[in-house]
Amino acid sequence: KQDWKPDFGPSSLNARSGATAVGARDFLVAYNINLNTTSIRRANAIAFDVREKGRVKREGDKLTGKALKDKNGNTIYAPGSLKSVKAIGWYIEEYGVAQISMNLTNVSITPVHIAFDEVCKKASERGVRVTGSEIVGLVPLKTMIDAGKYFLKKQQRSSGISDKEIIKIAAKSMGLDDLTTFKPDDKIIEYRMNSKSSRPLIHMPLNDFCEETASESPAPGGGSISAYVGSLGIALGTMVANLSSHKRGWDGRWEEFSEWAEKGKKFHEELCDLVDEDTLAFNRIMEAFSLPKSNDKEKKDRKRAIQLATKYAIVVPFQVMKASFRSMEVIKAMAENGNPNSITDAGVGALCARSAVIGAYLNVRINAKDLEDESFVNKTISEGGEIVKKAEQIEKEILKIVDEKI
Repeated sequence: KQDWKPDFGPSSLNARSGATAVGARDFLVAYNINLNTTSIRRANAIAFDVREKGRVKREGDKLTGKALKDKNGNTIYAPGSLKSVKAIGWYIEEYGVAQISMNLTNVSITPVHIAFDEVCKKASERGVRVTGSEIVGLVPLKTMIDAGKYFLKKQQRSSGISDKEIIKIAAKSMGLDDLTTFKPDDKIIEYRMNSKSSRPLIHMPLNDFCEETASESPAPGGGSISAYVGSLGIALGTMVANLSSHKRGWDGRWEEFSEWAEKGKKFHEELCDLVDEDTLAFNRIMEAFSLPKSNDKEKKDRKRAIQLATKYAIVVPFQVMKASFRSMEVIKAMAENGNPNSITDAGVGALCARSAVIGAYLNVRINAKDLEDESFVNKTISEGGEIVKKAEQIEKEILKIVDEKI
């Protein structure tokens, strides 16, 4: 049948195993909302208010009247207020409270935070109070970040803060600690899947990172340090944005500074990733040099691997240069328009960003010496030199602003 044709891949017969169908759907979030009642009837009433299916339409009395049917004999429902939501009320013996148990079948249509607020509204209309909620199973990181930003916006607070803080706001706002402790590392899919061992340097305590840098090991070296210095520079710029967003008397400008803080946060995350990426790039070169070279084929493969690794060891610090340079836009804006009490923080941020650009450029140049692709080398060195000049110019402009405001 035409309807049975696969969306992806060929439609072919496998005589041995027969027909195989694999389907996929968007992520479903199982979400329970806690109420300050033991009444299943009250919980069900609220659930019917919000769930997409709604409640049965009846003649006369809404509770005891005869259920209405369509011409085909199917029960007619009055839809609830939330799309892509299934919900029912129940009583949890373990906690001694009633809950609304929900399946959010499409969180891009009805996110967790919207479901929470809508239930709060409907519960209040029925004299019931929401005391908290719980995520059942796992939840995507984006769901928690979106929730945190939603509640921060309601508070007129900057959302250009760390994911950890945004998730904390989401958890507190929705009462995810009401019945059990909400542990992001256990509940968020990405955190369960991504091990800190994949980014060992950036997750080190500061003193350990310094000691590792000072050790006999050649990595982390100047490239990783340049990325880290750049991340510190934009961290300062982002801090000024967040302080400005929360400054007394500047309440009308909170969104302006929140946008700058979010922009700074993206640069900060990129540069933090590049701290470990630069060391990984160096390790790739070492691994390539350790490849066997006992015959012509092995020599050829080894040389190719060295060249590929060397090229990547140029690309990574060049990314550090570009990210650090672009981050100076945020720092300059904060020097010009941010909280004047934090003007020197913007100045130090500019010094860090410029240092990161120059430091990364040194790594680009030294690694470029061993690359045979002259066209790539010449283009990268030329573009890098221009970035250095522009970074030095912006640094001067920022420091001039700082000097005038001190």
